[in-house]
Amino acid sequence: MASAVESEQVPATEFLRPLGVQQGMGPPTTTNSGTPPPRPNPVLAYSRPSLRHRMEYYAAVGLLKTLGFLPHRLTRALCALLAFLSYWVWPRLRKVGLTNLRLAFPDWPESRRRKVVFSLFQNFGRMLADFAHFPQWNRSNIEKLIIYDGFENYAQAQSQGRGVLFLTGHFGNWELSSFAHGVYGYPCDFVVRALDNPLMDELINHYRCLGGGKAIEKGDFARGVLRAFGRGDAVGVLIDQNMLPGEGEFVNFFGMPACTTTGPARVAKKTGVPIVLGLVIWDPKLKKYRLRFDPVEWITCQNPEEEILVNTANFTRLLEDYIRRFPDHWLWVHRRWKTRPPGSAPLYPL
Repeated sequence: MASAVESEQVPATEFLRPLGVQQGMGPPTTTNSGTPPPRPNPVLAYSRPSLRHRMEYYAAVGLLKTLGFLPHRLTRALCALLAFLSYWVWPRLRKVGLTNLRLAFPDWPESRRRKVVFSLFQNFGRMLADFAHFPQWNRSNIEKLIIYDGFENYAQAQSQGRGVLFLTGHFGNWELSSFAHGVYGYPCDFVVRALDNPLMDELINHYRCLGGGKAIEKGDFARGVLRAFGRGDAVGVLIDQNMLPGEGEFVNFFGMPACTTTGPARVAKKTGVPIVLGLVIWDPKLKKYRLRFDPVEWITCQNPEEEILVNTANFTRLLEDYIRRFPDHWLWVHRRWKTRPPGSAPLYPL
Protein backbone atom coordinates (compact mmCIF):
# COMPACT_ATOMS: atom_id res chain seq x y z
CA MET A 1 0.00 0.00 0.00
CA ALA A 2 1.20 3.55 -0.53
CA SER A 3 0.21 7.14 -0.17
CA ALA A 4 1.65 10.54 -1.05
CA VAL A 5 5.26 10.14 -2.11
CA GLU A 6 7.57 13.10 -1.80
CA SER A 7 10.76 13.28 -3.81
CA GLU A 8 12.92 12.22 -0.89
CA GLN A 9 10.84 9.09 -0.26
CA VAL A 10 12.12 5.99 -1.98
CA PRO A 11 9.87 2.94 -1.57
CA ALA A 12 11.00 -0.15 -3.42
CA THR A 13 9.02 0.81 -6.49
CA GLU A 14 10.87 4.14 -6.60
CA PHE A 15 13.85 2.22 -8.00
CA LEU A 16 11.58 2.04 -11.07
CA ARG A 17 10.82 5.75 -11.25
CA PRO A 18 13.86 6.60 -13.43
CA LEU A 19 12.84 3.72 -15.70
CA GLY A 20 9.07 3.99 -16.14
CA VAL A 21 5.28 2.25 -17.18
CA GLN A 22 2.58 1.20 -20.09
CA GLN A 23 -0.94 2.34 -20.65
CA GLY A 24 -1.81 -0.76 -22.56
CA MET A 25 -1.19 -3.03 -19.59
CA GLY A 26 -4.59 -4.22 -18.54
CA PRO A 27 -5.37 -5.82 -15.19
CA PRO A 28 -5.13 -9.59 -14.88
CA THR A 29 -8.12 -11.82 -15.54
CA THR A 30 -7.96 -12.93 -11.89
CA THR A 31 -5.86 -11.90 -8.93
CA ASN A 32 -3.52 -14.16 -6.95
CA SER A 33 -6.31 -14.66 -4.42
CA GLY A 34 -8.75 -15.72 -7.15
CA THR A 35 -11.00 -12.67 -6.80
CA PRO A 36 -12.10 -10.47 -9.74
CA PRO A 37 -9.55 -7.75 -10.56
CA PRO A 38 -10.22 -4.13 -9.55
CA ARG A 39 -11.33 -1.66 -12.15
CA PRO A 40 -8.71 0.86 -13.36
CA ASN A 41 -8.71 4.43 -12.09
CA PRO A 42 -10.92 6.33 -14.58
CA VAL A 43 -9.02 9.56 -13.99
CA LEU A 44 -5.69 7.99 -14.88
CA ALA A 45 -7.25 6.17 -17.82
CA TYR A 46 -7.81 9.49 -19.60
CA SER A 47 -4.43 11.02 -18.77
CA ARG A 48 -2.28 11.59 -21.84
CA PRO A 49 1.19 10.14 -21.20
CA SER A 50 4.23 11.91 -22.56
CA LEU A 51 7.09 10.32 -24.48
CA ARG A 52 9.14 10.32 -21.29
CA HIS A 53 6.31 8.55 -19.47
CA ARG A 54 6.23 5.85 -22.14
CA MET A 55 10.00 5.38 -22.12
CA GLU A 56 9.97 5.07 -18.33
CA TYR A 57 7.12 2.62 -18.53
CA TYR A 58 8.66 0.22 -21.02
CA ALA A 59 11.95 0.20 -19.13
CA ALA A 60 10.12 -0.48 -15.85
CA VAL A 61 8.09 -3.29 -17.36
CA GLY A 62 11.27 -4.83 -18.72
CA LEU A 63 12.94 -4.61 -15.32
CA LEU A 64 9.99 -6.08 -13.42
CA LYS A 65 9.47 -8.85 -15.96
CA THR A 66 13.18 -9.74 -15.90
CA LEU A 67 13.39 -9.74 -12.11
CA GLY A 68 10.14 -11.67 -11.89
CA PHE A 69 11.38 -14.31 -14.34
CA LEU A 70 14.57 -15.01 -12.40
CA PRO A 71 14.54 -17.29 -9.33
CA HIS A 72 13.53 -15.34 -6.24
CA ARG A 73 16.84 -15.90 -4.48
CA LEU A 74 18.80 -14.59 -7.47
CA THR A 75 16.46 -11.61 -7.77
CA ARG A 76 17.06 -10.81 -4.12
CA ALA A 77 20.82 -10.89 -4.71
CA LEU A 78 20.64 -8.61 -7.75
CA CYS A 79 18.38 -6.14 -5.94
CA ALA A 80 20.75 -6.14 -2.95
CA LEU A 81 23.49 -5.03 -5.34
CA LEU A 82 21.19 -2.38 -6.80
CA ALA A 83 20.41 -1.17 -3.29
CA PHE A 84 24.12 -0.99 -2.46
CA LEU A 85 24.76 1.16 -5.53
CA SER A 86 21.72 3.33 -4.77
CA TYR A 87 23.06 4.01 -1.29
CA TRP A 88 26.12 5.68 -2.81
CA VAL A 89 24.42 7.50 -5.69
CA TRP A 90 21.71 9.15 -3.52
CA PRO A 91 23.75 11.25 -1.05
CA ARG A 92 20.81 13.60 -0.44
CA LEU A 93 18.71 10.71 0.85
CA ARG A 94 21.54 9.55 3.08
CA LYS A 95 21.79 13.05 4.54
CA VAL A 96 18.06 13.19 5.26
CA GLY A 97 18.19 9.77 6.89
CA LEU A 98 21.13 10.71 9.10
CA THR A 99 19.49 14.02 10.03
CA ASN A 100 16.32 12.24 11.11
CA LEU A 101 18.25 9.67 13.13
CA ARG A 102 20.16 12.42 14.91
CA LEU A 103 16.82 13.99 15.84
CA ALA A 104 15.23 10.73 16.95
CA PHE A 105 18.27 9.11 18.60
CA PRO A 106 20.61 11.92 19.72
CA ASP A 107 22.57 9.57 21.98
CA TRP A 108 23.50 7.13 19.23
CA PRO A 109 27.01 7.10 17.76
CA GLU A 110 27.17 8.21 14.13
CA SER A 111 28.34 4.75 13.07
CA ARG A 112 25.10 3.20 14.28
CA ARG A 113 23.04 5.76 12.38
CA ARG A 114 24.94 5.04 9.17
CA LYS A 115 24.39 1.32 9.66
CA VAL A 116 20.62 1.88 9.98
CA VAL A 117 20.49 3.99 6.80
CA PHE A 118 22.48 1.36 4.90
CA SER A 119 20.13 -1.36 6.19
CA LEU A 120 17.19 0.75 5.01
CA PHE A 121 18.54 0.75 1.46
CA GLN A 122 19.02 -3.01 1.66
CA ASN A 123 15.38 -3.23 2.68
CA PHE A 124 14.46 -1.25 -0.47
CA GLY A 125 16.30 -3.84 -2.54
CA ARG A 126 14.51 -6.72 -0.84
CA MET A 127 11.18 -4.95 -1.39
CA LEU A 128 11.85 -4.51 -5.09
CA ALA A 129 12.75 -8.19 -5.48
CA ASP A 130 9.60 -9.30 -3.69
CA PHE A 131 7.45 -6.79 -5.59
CA ALA A 132 8.68 -8.11 -8.94
CA HIS A 133 7.63 -11.60 -7.86
CA PHE A 134 4.09 -10.62 -6.80
CA PRO A 135 2.60 -12.47 -9.84
CA GLN A 136 4.25 -15.71 -8.64
CA TRP A 137 2.89 -15.69 -5.10
CA ASN A 138 -0.38 -17.48 -4.33
CA ARG A 139 -2.07 -19.25 -1.44
CA SER A 140 0.02 -22.39 -1.92
CA ASN A 141 3.42 -20.68 -1.57
CA ILE A 142 2.89 -17.35 0.22
CA GLU A 143 3.99 -18.87 3.55
CA LYS A 144 7.50 -19.18 2.14
CA LEU A 145 7.62 -15.37 2.05
CA ILE A 146 5.46 -14.16 4.95
CA ILE A 147 3.49 -15.60 7.86
CA TYR A 148 0.96 -14.13 10.27
CA ASP A 149 1.74 -12.99 13.80
CA GLY A 150 -1.22 -11.98 15.94
CA PHE A 151 -3.81 -12.84 13.28
CA GLU A 152 -6.39 -13.39 16.01
CA ASN A 153 -6.40 -9.62 16.56
CA TYR A 154 -7.42 -9.02 12.96
CA ALA A 155 -9.94 -11.88 13.00
CA GLN A 156 -11.63 -10.43 16.08
CA ALA A 157 -11.94 -7.03 14.41
CA GLN A 158 -13.23 -8.54 11.17
CA SER A 159 -15.82 -10.66 12.98
CA GLN A 160 -17.76 -7.50 13.85
CA GLY A 161 -18.77 -7.19 10.20
CA ARG A 162 -18.31 -3.43 9.94
CA GLY A 163 -15.03 -3.36 8.07
CA VAL A 164 -11.56 -2.88 9.56
CA LEU A 165 -9.32 0.18 9.65
CA PHE A 166 -5.83 -1.23 8.99
CA LEU A 167 -3.28 1.32 10.21
CA THR A 168 0.25 0.92 8.91
CA GLY A 169 3.35 2.89 8.02
CA HIS A 170 6.41 2.94 5.79
CA PHE A 171 7.83 0.15 7.87
CA GLY A 172 9.48 -3.08 6.76
CA ASN A 173 8.07 -4.31 3.45
CA TRP A 174 4.93 -2.17 3.54
CA GLU A 175 4.07 -2.98 -0.09
CA LEU A 176 3.70 -6.61 0.96
CA SER A 177 1.17 -6.08 3.76
CA SER A 178 -2.12 -5.63 1.91
CA PHE A 179 -0.96 -7.86 -0.97
CA ALA A 180 -0.07 -10.85 1.23
CA HIS A 181 -3.15 -10.35 3.39
CA GLY A 182 -5.25 -10.62 0.24
CA VAL A 183 -3.40 -13.68 -1.03
CA TYR A 184 -4.14 -15.36 2.30
CA GLY A 185 -7.82 -14.76 1.55
CA TYR A 186 -8.47 -11.37 3.18
CA PRO A 187 -8.41 -8.73 0.42
CA CYS A 188 -7.57 -5.30 1.76
CA ASP A 189 -8.15 -2.00 -0.05
CA PHE A 190 -5.45 0.62 0.35
CA VAL A 191 -5.12 4.39 0.06
CA VAL A 192 -2.63 5.71 -2.52
CA ARG A 193 -1.52 8.95 -4.10
CA ALA A 194 -1.47 8.83 -7.89
CA LEU A 195 2.06 9.03 -9.29
CA ASP A 196 2.93 11.84 -11.69
CA ASN A 197 3.51 9.30 -14.46
CA PRO A 198 0.06 7.77 -15.15
CA LEU A 199 1.60 4.74 -16.82
CA MET A 200 3.85 4.02 -13.86
CA ASP A 201 0.84 4.49 -11.62
CA GLU A 202 -1.14 1.91 -13.60
CA LEU A 203 1.72 -0.57 -13.61
CA ILE A 204 2.48 -0.33 -9.91
CA ASN A 205 -1.18 -0.53 -8.90
CA HIS A 206 -1.57 -3.52 -11.24
CA TYR A 207 0.99 -5.36 -9.12
CA ARG A 208 -0.39 -4.09 -5.82
CA CYS A 209 -3.91 -5.25 -6.69
CA LEU A 210 -2.85 -8.81 -7.49
CA GLY A 211 -3.75 -9.68 -3.90
CA GLY A 212 -7.38 -8.76 -4.58
CA GLY A 213 -7.44 -5.36 -2.90
CA LYS A 214 -8.46 -2.12 -4.60
CA ALA A 215 -6.60 1.18 -4.71
CA ILE A 216 -8.41 4.19 -3.21
CA GLU A 217 -7.04 7.46 -4.57
CA LYS A 218 -6.04 9.92 -1.84
CA GLY A 219 -8.35 12.57 -3.29
CA ASP A 220 -11.29 10.18 -2.83
CA PHE A 221 -10.22 9.09 0.64
CA ALA A 222 -13.40 9.72 2.63
CA ARG A 223 -15.88 8.40 0.09
CA GLY A 224 -13.70 5.47 -0.95
CA VAL A 225 -13.09 4.35 2.62
CA LEU A 226 -16.74 4.71 3.59
CA ARG A 227 -17.79 2.65 0.58
CA ALA A 228 -15.30 -0.06 1.53
CA PHE A 229 -16.52 -0.16 5.11
CA GLY A 230 -20.08 -0.33 3.83
CA ARG A 231 -19.10 -3.58 2.11
CA GLY A 232 -17.43 -4.81 5.28
CA ASP A 233 -13.95 -4.56 3.74
CA ALA A 234 -10.66 -3.70 5.38
CA VAL A 235 -8.77 -0.55 4.33
CA GLY A 236 -5.05 0.04 4.84
CA VAL A 237 -3.88 3.58 5.54
CA LEU A 238 -0.34 4.88 5.98
CA ILE A 239 -0.18 7.21 8.98
CA ASP A 240 3.47 8.31 9.06
CA GLN A 241 3.90 10.96 6.38
CA ASN A 242 4.54 14.65 6.76
CA MET A 243 1.43 16.69 6.01
CA LEU A 244 1.38 20.21 4.64
CA PRO A 245 0.23 23.10 6.85
CA GLY A 246 -3.54 22.97 7.23
CA GLU A 247 -3.76 19.32 6.13
CA GLY A 248 -2.91 17.74 9.47
CA GLU A 249 -2.37 18.33 13.17
CA PHE A 250 0.83 18.31 15.19
CA VAL A 251 1.33 15.31 17.45
CA ASN A 252 4.40 14.01 19.22
CA PHE A 253 6.72 11.74 17.24
CA PHE A 254 10.09 10.94 18.79
CA GLY A 255 9.69 13.93 21.09
CA MET A 256 9.08 16.43 18.29
CA PRO A 257 5.86 17.86 16.81
CA ALA A 258 5.07 16.10 13.53
CA CYS A 259 2.26 17.27 11.25
CA THR A 260 0.10 14.16 10.91
CA THR A 261 -3.05 13.23 9.03
CA THR A 262 -6.21 13.10 11.13
CA GLY A 263 -8.17 11.37 8.37
CA PRO A 264 -7.98 7.85 9.84
CA ALA A 265 -9.17 9.06 13.24
CA ARG A 266 -12.04 11.03 11.71
CA VAL A 267 -13.19 8.06 9.65
CA ALA A 268 -12.92 5.74 12.67
CA LYS A 269 -14.97 8.11 14.82
CA LYS A 270 -17.64 8.53 12.14
CA THR A 271 -18.00 4.82 11.41
CA GLY A 272 -17.05 3.15 14.68
CA VAL A 273 -15.08 0.48 12.81
CA PRO A 274 -12.58 -1.62 14.75
CA ILE A 275 -8.94 -0.64 14.29
CA VAL A 276 -5.78 -2.72 14.03
CA LEU A 277 -2.14 -1.83 13.53
CA GLY A 278 -0.58 -4.04 10.87
CA LEU A 279 3.17 -4.05 10.18
CA VAL A 280 5.45 -6.28 8.13
CA ILE A 281 8.54 -7.27 10.12
CA TRP A 282 11.57 -9.10 8.75
CA ASP A 283 12.50 -12.17 10.82
CA PRO A 284 16.23 -12.86 10.22
CA LYS A 285 16.02 -16.28 11.87
CA LEU A 286 13.17 -17.52 9.68
CA LYS A 287 14.43 -15.60 6.63
CA LYS A 288 10.88 -14.47 5.98
CA TYR A 289 8.47 -11.74 7.03
CA ARG A 290 5.85 -11.62 9.73
CA LEU A 291 2.63 -9.66 9.24
CA ARG A 292 1.99 -8.51 12.79
CA PHE A 293 -1.46 -7.35 13.90
CA ASP A 294 -2.13 -5.48 17.15
CA PRO A 295 -5.53 -4.23 18.34
CA VAL A 296 -5.92 -0.48 18.69
CA GLU A 297 -8.28 0.81 21.36
CA TRP A 298 -10.31 3.94 20.66
CA ILE A 299 -9.91 6.70 23.26
CA THR A 300 -13.05 8.72 23.99
CA CYS A 301 -13.07 12.37 25.04
CA GLN A 302 -15.84 14.86 25.75
CA ASN A 303 -14.54 17.29 23.13
CA PRO A 304 -14.86 15.79 19.60
CA GLU A 305 -11.81 17.59 18.17
CA GLU A 306 -9.74 16.66 21.20
CA GLU A 307 -10.82 13.05 20.65
CA ILE A 308 -9.53 13.18 17.08
CA LEU A 309 -6.20 14.66 18.18
CA VAL A 310 -5.75 12.24 21.08
CA ASN A 311 -6.36 9.20 18.90
CA THR A 312 -4.13 10.51 16.11
CA ALA A 313 -1.38 10.91 18.70
CA ASN A 314 -2.03 7.40 19.98
CA PHE A 315 -1.82 5.90 16.49
CA THR A 316 1.51 7.65 16.01
CA ARG A 317 2.81 6.50 19.40
CA LEU A 318 2.01 2.87 18.63
CA LEU A 319 3.97 3.08 15.39
CA GLU A 320 6.86 4.83 17.13
CA ASP A 321 7.06 1.96 19.64
CA TYR A 322 7.70 -0.47 16.80
CA ILE A 323 10.19 1.85 15.11
CA ARG A 324 12.18 2.00 18.34
CA ARG A 325 12.22 -1.80 18.45
CA PHE A 326 13.13 -2.14 14.76
CA PRO A 327 14.83 1.15 13.79
CA ASP A 328 16.20 -0.23 10.52
CA HIS A 329 12.65 -0.94 9.31
CA TRP A 330 11.38 2.64 9.03
CA LEU A 331 11.68 5.14 6.16
CA TRP A 332 14.20 7.55 7.68
CA VAL A 333 14.86 9.17 4.29
CA HIS A 334 11.42 10.84 4.44
CA ARG A 335 11.46 14.40 5.80
CA ARG A 336 8.90 13.60 8.47
CA TRP A 337 9.36 16.86 10.37
CA LYS A 338 9.45 19.15 7.34
CA THR A 339 6.27 21.01 8.32
CA ARG A 340 7.03 22.98 11.46
CA PRO A 341 4.79 24.73 13.99
CA PRO A 342 4.46 28.49 13.34
CA GLY A 343 7.60 30.32 14.38
CA SER A 344 9.79 27.22 14.51
CA ALA A 345 13.03 27.00 12.58
CA PRO A 346 13.28 24.46 9.73
CA LEU A 347 15.03 21.18 10.51
CA TYR A 348 16.19 20.41 6.99
CA PRO A 349 18.37 22.47 4.65
CA LEU A 350 16.53 24.00 1.73
